[in-house]
Formats: sequence, C-alpha cells, structure tokens
Amino acid sequence: MEIPRLLDGRLKFRHLVLVDALARQGTVVGAAAELHVTQPAATRSLHELEDILGVALFERGPRGVTATVFGEAFTRHARAVLAQLTQAGRHVVELADADRGTVVVGTHLAGSNVLLPRAIAALKKDRPYLTVVVREASPDALLMELEAGRIDFVVGRLTSPPGERVVRRKLYDESVELVVRASHALAAREGGEDGVLAELLDYPWILPGPETALRREVEEFFARNGFALPENRVETTSFLTVRQLLLETDVIAVLPSLIIRDDSRIVRLPVPLDPVGHSVGLTLSAARTLSPSAEALIRSLEETAAGMATPQL
Repeated sequence: MEIPRLLDGRLKFRHLVLVDALARQGTVVGAAAELHVTQPAATRSLHELEDILGVALFERGPRGVTATVFGEAFTRHARAVLAQLTQAGRHVVELADADRGTVVVGTHLAGSNVLLPRAIAALKKDRPYLTVVVREASPDALLMELEAGRIDFVVGRLTSPPGERVVRRKLYDESVELVVRASHALAAREGGEDGVLAELLDYPWILPGPETALRREVEEFFARNGFALPENRVETTSFLTVRQLLLETDVIAVLPSLIIRDDSRIVRLPVPLDPVGHSVGLTLSAARTLSPSAEALIRSLEETAAGMATPQL
C-alpha cells in the first residue's frame, strides 16, 4: 500500500472534524447534526476521505458506524492536528494580550474539591482577566477531551502510568476515608474496624461511579473483608451531591481525606481503608505545547499542592 498524499490539496480540515465527530457520535446522523450539515453531505465527505486514504475508516451497521483499525488510528492523528490548531490560535491571542487568555481544565472528584478552587483563586489575584473554564467529567471522558484539544490538561487522580500520548505529573498523595456527618450516630464510635464494617452495611452509602478506579478499589476492599457492596447505595462522583446527602442524611461516603479537613460538619470513621489511596496530579498531552495561560494555572496548582500533603492520622 502506497503512503497517501495528504498534502496535495484534497484533504480538507472538514474531513478531520468529521472523523472526530463520527468517532464520538457513533452515527452519521449524529455527526451531521453536530456539524450542522446534512447527512448526505457528511456521507459524501467520509467517502472522499476514504478515497484519499485508500482504506475504510468506519464500518456501517444498523445502529450506526464503528471505527475500523484504520479509523481509530486516523482519528487520533486528526484530533492531534485539530488540537494543535486550536492551541496555535489561542497562543497568538495570548501573545497579543499577555494579561488575558483562556485555560480549559478538566477535573473529577479528587481534583475539584480543594486543590483546583484554591489554585484558581491564587491565579486570579495576579491575572484577574484570565478566564478559567472548568469541565467536570469521568476520567475516560476527560482523556478523550484532552486528546481532541478541547481541554488543556486534567487535574485529578492519577490512575494509570504515562504512555505515548499523555504525560502524568504527580502533585501530592492523598488517602481515602469513610466519612459521615458530625451528628451521625456512628461519629462518636472509637476503635478500629473489628466488628464495625458489618454494622456499617445497615446504613445507606455513597460510592464512586463504576467507571472510576476508586470504585474498583472499594469493591476489592469489601471483598477482602468478606462482604458484598451495600445494597442501599447512591453512585456518583458529584461532590455537591455527595456533600448535601452527607449533611442531610445518615449516609456513609467514600471520599478523599482533604474534603473533610476544612469542614467540621463532616468527620471520618475509624475504619481504615488501607491500601486504598491515590496520587493527585496533572495529565497532559505529550504532543501539545501548553499556552501561557495553561502554564500559569499549572504553576498555581503546583504551588497550592505543595502545602496539601495529607497529615499522618
């Protein structure tokens, strides 16, 4: 197979945008709607691109389209190109007005509750006109957004080693605790976990969502102690939901320790979850140069994290 000639003028940026949309939407109809074009126009553009490359990028089925091995590979490259172009435009704008700019940061539970708000507040003292956009989602969804250049970096739990496409930078280590409201009947208990875990199962629980690494670790913790997951439970990574349920009900939650450090209304239970814990840090694209605004927020995150190591309990 000959190497396709992608610089002869036939390949357009609309082709790159289309494959990104198709990979995310899973249907030509959905991709066309997102791009505000007709379905025949989207289909025609896909055929043009496949003719240029000489391979089929998507398999058509009754429920939509599925990327082939060629489609998966080309989509990764297309997203990288689109991300670089987005970054280039923002970089030029920021060079023209150094006090302004925009940084888009993705986060999930471990990064959104304490570290990120403090770092943003510190940054805004020095650069009040810099716009910070925070997008909260699951780790997998955020990685897709990072790859496509829709976010600059992710701050949160580091759950996997770095690879060819991402760089991970640890900021601090944090433990995970079982917590309740301060007026909870269990809050006054003393002692270790002997005989306690069985009693806790009589209460409602909040657990991390099944798509998270923390959820898998919590499941392993219950299994090691010979128990199934609590049947009366809520599953969420929304801190606002978790906190309100904690304050208003008898629920038991699994949360990073920093969340309760500055809130006297929430207390930890004397049931250690060792070895459940995590490192909090940054996930960045290995192929992309950060904008000055993104670099400024990262510096603020690093400075904020320096004083946030979990104390020994």
